[in-house]
Amino acid sequence: MKTLLTACLCTIALTLTSFAQNPPPPPPGPPGAPAAGSPGQPGQPIPPPAAGMSPALAPGAPGTSPAGALTSPAPGQSVPVTLSPSPAASAAALAAETKVTGNFLIDNFRKGGPIMWPILIVSIIGLTVVIERVFWWAGRWFRRDPKRIEKVFTAIENNDVAEASRLSRGSSDPVLRMIWNGLNHQHASLQGALQVAAGIEIKRAGRFLVVMDTLVTLAPLLGLLGTITGLIRSFSFLGNEELAVQAVTGGIAEALIATACGLGIAIFALIPFNFFTSRVSNLEFELQTAATNLEVMLEAISRKEAGVAGR
Repeated sequence: MKTLLTACLCTIALTLTSFAQNPPPPPPGPPGAPAAGSPGQPGQPIPPPAAGMSPALAPGAPGTSPAGALTSPAPGQSVPVTLSPSPAASAAALAAETKVTGNFLIDNFRKGGPIMWPILIVSIIGLTVVIERVFWWAGRWFRRDPKRIEKVFTAIENNDVAEASRLSRGSSDPVLRMIWNGLNHQHASLQGALQVAAGIEIKRAGRFLVVMDTLVTLAPLLGLLGTITGLIRSFSFLGNEELAVQAVTGGIAEALIATACGLGIAIFALIPFNFFTSRVSNLEFELQTAATNLEVMLEAISRKEAGVAGR
């Protein structure tokens, strides 16, 4: 388990590092294209005119005649120059928020908004728990020893409790461990010893099931939260006609990506959760059956001994 937790932490660190890296700079434009920030582009400041040159004035501005002819401004009068950002510059500023790196997962992660970070943590925790439980149940499958269990019950039927205790000692099978614990405490409290041993085995088998149950419920709620934040972001741009289409589209994409990721994590965790829960129920039934058989056999042996002693 410590190895899996270490691997989980390393995975989180590598993931955060990859997402924190800046995307590569955009490729240079074709030869002859004006560079960014060069004079003459929309939204860029116009440099002052050179000496001996008069600025071009728009019709209707001070220094122009009603017909639009160029006239000299009055002494001491300033010439106002009004520049408005073009739709292309506004769209470029909006597109700069969603940088494209060429990686499908990273791009969709960034489009999903800030709610994707807790969803990522939930997914890593869920994957770690599933892997740990798969290895644990696989190990238990290989540790099962039904033949030795039969030998133990056969020895008890033959009134050889010492041999049954020897066969069950040091076994990795949870049923045999419970039987050994009960045989060693049969003179004090057999039923209590069996219950304690069975409870320990069931607790080991059901470890992290509460975490998986929480993830199954939490992941869709995080996706729903991402849906709400994405829609809020979409509606906040409806007043701007230039950015309305792109902003609304980006907000809807954020909502859908977060919802899809949350539902995907819940589906991924739900199937193993139900499978592991059923395995715990089967183990509990096996332990109860073995404990009942052990109690009945030992009680029959004690009655037989009492009858022989009464003669």
